[in-house]
Amino acid sequence: MTTEICAQQMDYRELNAKVRAAVAGGERELVLSQVNGQRYLGVGLTQPVKLSIHGVAGNDLAAFMDGPTLEIWGNAQDGVGNTMNSGRVVIHGSAGDVLGYGMRGGRILVRGDVGYRVGIHMKSFKRQVPTIVVGGSAGDFLGEYMAGGVLVVLNLWKEEKEPVGRWTGTGMHGGAIYLRGGSVSPDRLGREVLAAPAGEEDQPVLFPLLDDFATTFGLEAEELRRQPFQRLTPTSHRPYGNLYAY
Repeated sequence: MTTEICAQQMDYRELNAKVRAAVAGGERELVLSQVNGQRYLGVGLTQPVKLSIHGVAGNDLAAFMDGPTLEIWGNAQDGVGNTMNSGRVVIHGSAGDVLGYGMRGGRILVRGDVGYRVGIHMKSFKRQVPTIVVGGSAGDFLGEYMAGGVLVVLNLWKEEKEPVGRWTGTGMHGGAIYLRGGSVSPDRLGREVLAAPAGEEDQPVLFPLLDDFATTFGLEAEELRRQPFQRLTPTSHRPYGNLYAY
């Protein structure tokens, strides 16, 4: 059974209270309609629930989330998946800045574009490998200080545009970034990353993410698999170590 909550002109505190009360009462599927920028949806939820959000989700969607599935039929503002531990977020529109900040696990799929500083401070631990796949392009400082996980930028919708902004991978010391296309402009990259063509050794990581993205958004997975990708990896696991040496 699915419960619907109309969020029209509802304060974010009231909306979140209604969501938490429904989940505490045993509801496992919720539809939030007419959402218009209400913040903190899904924050800290740990139950295996699914939230279908129709409209524009506000800041800090899915922050500290551990397990649920959120599907947004529209855009999302800044801070999606802040320190998210596990779960799944699907955004059928675009998302703002600082998506996946400090993300420790789970998966975020964005059909459109994303803003600045996406995936900064992402980290992995054992089987916890956070992943973000972006169908459009990303702004400046993608993967800044990234310590683990996987970022994929497909740049599907405006191919004349660079897939990423400036200073991509600045301070990166773990994980991998995959950019669709045969090359990436060196002036877009931070000094701490190395770009190389993705090869067969990358397929076990990259192909399941492409398949998931294609299935989720109704695209051809085989067509994505045939495209060339560039892999960005850190040149050092301690890029600023000399700053703290005596």
